[in-house]
Amino acid sequence: MNKLLLDSPGEQLLLLGNEAIVRGAIEAGVVVATCYPGTPSSEIGDSFFQMQRESGVYFEYSTNEQIAMEVAGAAALAGVRAICSMKHVGLNVAADFLMSIAYEGVKGGFVIVSADDPSLFSSQNEQDNRYYGKLSGLPILEPSSVAEAKEMTKDAFALSEELQEPVILRTTTRINHATGPVILGAIGAKKTAGEFPKDPSRYTMVPSTSMKLHKILLSNYEKAAVKSDDSPYNIISGNGKWGIVTSGVSYNYVIDAVKDLAIESKVGILRIGFSHPLPDGIIKKFLSQKEKVLVVEELEPYLEEGLKVKAQEAANTVQIRGKGDGLFSRAYEFDPRMVRSVIASYFGIKHKDKKPVVTTDLPAIPQRPPNLCPGCPHRATYAAVRKAYGDEPIYANDIGCYTLGMLPPLRMADITVCMGASIGLGAGFAKVTGRKVVSFIGDSTFFHAGIPGLINAVHNDHNITVVIMDNGTTSMTGFQPDPGTDMNNIGFKNPRVPIEDMVKGIGVKHVAVVNPFKYRKMVEQVKEAVEFNGVSVIISRAICPLYQNTFNKQPRRTFFVDHNLCKNHRDCLNTLACPAFYLDKEQVEIDESLCIGCTLCAQICPENAIRPRKIGG
Repeated sequence: MNKLLLDSPGEQLLLLGNEAIVRGAIEAGVVVATCYPGTPSSEIGDSFFQMQRESGVYFEYSTNEQIAMEVAGAAALAGVRAICSMKHVGLNVAADFLMSIAYEGVKGGFVIVSADDPSLFSSQNEQDNRYYGKLSGLPILEPSSVAEAKEMTKDAFALSEELQEPVILRTTTRINHATGPVILGAIGAKKTAGEFPKDPSRYTMVPSTSMKLHKILLSNYEKAAVKSDDSPYNIISGNGKWGIVTSGVSYNYVIDAVKDLAIESKVGILRIGFSHPLPDGIIKKFLSQKEKVLVVEELEPYLEEGLKVKAQEAANTVQIRGKGDGLFSRAYEFDPRMVRSVIASYFGIKHKDKKPVVTTDLPAIPQRPPNLCPGCPHRATYAAVRKAYGDEPIYANDIGCYTLGMLPPLRMADITVCMGASIGLGAGFAKVTGRKVVSFIGDSTFFHAGIPGLINAVHNDHNITVVIMDNGTTSMTGFQPDPGTDMNNIGFKNPRVPIEDMVKGIGVKHVAVVNPFKYRKMVEQVKEAVEFNGVSVIISRAICPLYQNTFNKQPRRTFFVDHNLCKNHRDCLNTLACPAFYLDKEQVEIDESLCIGCTLCAQICPENAIRPRKIGG
């Protein structure tokens, strides 16, 4: 049995933050779970996927975040408990539905997990999704620990049903990917069958209906404000004349800093866990007792702005600071040393930072720059396109592990913005520059957000080539299936959606399906496609070898450099930069522990000096 399904109240487990969220949902009796995978939220969906055959929870990797929210939202509208999870930028994709279901409300508990990514560990921005609470009028809960993530998730379902509104659980990377002890609670009973009462006057979002529903949302907001003021997740500790207000993982840094600085008797701390609506009464009472207040929060001054409004309403002139010169930045995540230093400076405490541990006498840590894996089919695709056209075209790239093609020597990403944008960007560039344009997009990203762009390109007769890089899975976030995945490989029978049929159905006249490891053929197809006048599509299809190795381990035929033939031109190294290559005394060698035998380097070597070893030899 999956550990997250143990019905052992009181037992303690060591869980990842994302696993704790799943356990909280299980204890709450969740029935439907959906997601589009995205770091730092991916393990939430992965956990539900791994346990779906024994959990009684319906789970799906949805095509994109809006669809994930629609499927889960419908379940909640029908009265069963549902959860959907996504990374912070995914909520942008789902925002259209989010804003309207806030008006419609729900019957069953509906929890929306938004995982923010301060310091952009795996994201294109570090937006602060607490502002979606303000925008939508929905409650937001923010855990400060792994254990609290479990409890908050569980309580979020109850809060959602009480208010009849979705509830946003806002996390950050340090909560999602931390590991901590979690005490299991009882697994709640499930209401597995839903019923949707037909009521067009309530659920059909036309202006006359929405006008009435907006007033209901505002009424529910006032109820949420009362709940926030009474919430056990808004905690005051200490009663000194100095005040610190904080939330999320920063609360832990504050606790440590106050202790390190020995100012426990001088500082009162307000930790806000129910962060939207802000707790009016508790904030005003806290501020009235302080001489000056510091707000410790990552990213935007969400709490700081809210506190200043509350202080003004109470005619309180207490100094409230958070962001600014000599204080905290709006960029990147915090760390304990930074928080301790700013607290000391703000309150005028003499403090000397501990000297960092000296590591100069230790050997340097080997660097591992971001790189496509050995044998990655995307490298083969890029090499063929570059062979065909070099730097001549504009290369519009997209979001996925293939974004790493931006690095030299491949240099196949002149621009990358957001999921699915490569095709629309390509169309715009082609229209106004007159240059050749090649748009790259992965299979999962194509299903997620690329289809509308391709339809637009066909309808408006844009002159672009779209290379759909189909490696059979969503590699970047952990091999989650997409609609084009062959599910038989992983023991499921979901039907596969063939990309080539979809592309032809859209009306693309020039479509080629090519294995990128057939290098010369790939180069020929690229030349034909780019010279085609209009929209052309190449589907570059080869399974991700790391993914394939999870279900079908094949004996590897590795390659070596025959130095009797090699003239050290280094075409292999300088063209491909496969991590399996290295230099030994200025001679190119292949690390056979990394080589997977894809044959690409052997095909581009001008001396045929890269030779295969016999399997097992």
